[in-house]
Amino acid sequence: MGEPSAAPSDAGLAGSRLVQDDQEAPGSSSSINTSRFTGNGGGGGDGSDGAIGSVKTISKDLFNLLWGNKVKYDVFRRWQQGFAFSEYEPSALVQRDGGPCCVIAPVQAYLLKTLLMETPGHSFNDLTADKCKTLLIQAVCQILMKCKSDVYRVVSLRSDSANKPLQMTTTTPDGPVMRQAGSDVPDALGGHALKEAQESRCSPTTVDDDPAALEGAASLLATHYYRSTIWTPDAFHGRIGYRELEHIDDVQRFYTQNFHILTNECGVLLLLYTILQTKGLDSILSEMSDTSEPLIHDTYGCGSQALINLMLTGRAVPHVWDNDQDVGGMTLRGINQQSDIGFITVMEQLQYCTVGFFYKNPKNPVWVMGSDTHLTVLFSSEKRLVSPETPAEVARRVFRQFDADGSNFIPSTMLQDLMCTLELVSEPEYVDLMRSRLDPENLGIILLNAFLNEFFPSEKKSMPDTFDLLHYNGIPNSNINNRVLYNKGQAVLLESDVRMYNPSDPMLTCLQTKWPSIEVNWNGNRTPSLN
Repeated sequence: MGEPSAAPSDAGLAGSRLVQDDQEAPGSSSSINTSRFTGNGGGGGDGSDGAIGSVKTISKDLFNLLWGNKVKYDVFRRWQQGFAFSEYEPSALVQRDGGPCCVIAPVQAYLLKTLLMETPGHSFNDLTADKCKTLLIQAVCQILMKCKSDVYRVVSLRSDSANKPLQMTTTTPDGPVMRQAGSDVPDALGGHALKEAQESRCSPTTVDDDPAALEGAASLLATHYYRSTIWTPDAFHGRIGYRELEHIDDVQRFYTQNFHILTNECGVLLLLYTILQTKGLDSILSEMSDTSEPLIHDTYGCGSQALINLMLTGRAVPHVWDNDQDVGGMTLRGINQQSDIGFITVMEQLQYCTVGFFYKNPKNPVWVMGSDTHLTVLFSSEKRLVSPETPAEVARRVFRQFDADGSNFIPSTMLQDLMCTLELVSEPEYVDLMRSRLDPENLGIILLNAFLNEFFPSEKKSMPDTFDLLHYNGIPNSNINNRVLYNKGQAVLLESDVRMYNPSDPMLTCLQTKWPSIEVNWNGNRTPSLN
């Protein structure tokens, strides 16, 4: 999924910050650390880095699978951004343009999963830049582990002898002056970060700056960090290559030592190619039902459902239901097991798709949320939201499979099939007895509540009635004052379902696909945007 391109506001750009790698050697480029990971062959010195062989070229078939036969310049441009954290929310990633949410949102989801589940007790506000850097690398590695076929193939830009400090021309009373960008900006105002940004740029360039742009260090930083280089597809694809690493520890070490690969303005693209290369072209093609459409929409730049599923589960299947379905002799592949990260979408309420149990009930209380144009992330610290199902909850879920219209009742003729599916006693005589008890007026229907009260009368719910939810949207323009922050709400599950399609509240519409009886009071009385 993606979203229409919009020019970022100055406030939104200034609201993002670089994650600085103080260990990075001055003058490093967007290519990998050549002293340790690149070369004409061999395993990189003593081989302790885990590298296998030399830097290799990426197949053109992979480009075609991702972009189609021709890449539109505007679409490609919108994908040129690095991973950058919000100035106002230390662990929240900022998305500049529409399109790459299908990479950024899953990475954000895995980052939050690590933060919530594996490092409990951390306050969102006291996270340091180093901690956020570690969380980002861990999130990337978790995604790659799911995609690995044989080895990890880390994609980066090849070294270029032309790499040198970014130069810019400014006008002074004495005439034009050529100097290294950021050299006159005080470190306290962002000069250090600006110089790091340009040291880790994608390509050298010369920028003519309006003198007024130098007045604000924050806007200068944002402008050059995001716009110092605009790559053409041919130039970018001509410069990238991959290096093979055997173990995930090698990958984590690699990104720790070459963190600029993720944060430079090609970082999102480089990670996407790393994931695709690590998965392997043949594996991706075998999991996709339709290979005629590219993974990225050639007009809107949004990612396909197969690409979203690959990011979340490691499998490039095109559907979101449970397991595979046979339709007219054609096997349509879905999600085959409970996912670490969930997925819910407003498109299900519009009946464009059916999201299965595995996605709605992940192992961790983190869900990627899909609108018709964008991906965001929902999460909670309430672990009971993902506790194992009780028998009554299993029965409720299975009952809904027989209740295709969501009306909370089924025809009484389906009772035997329902009981058989739930592995209850399903002998015809017993089923007839239960039918008479559950439908005493002989109306021909079995109510959900009557069925649950009969077979599971005293079972306690594992789901809490009230809990907190937090929501992330990485686009500054979709946040109050262009500040990317987590929005918090207090959720309550009502006694009866209130599910309906409300075009004025897509957030609630999406949440009700997971919790049909949910109501949420968002802080500040402002419902977060899904777009």
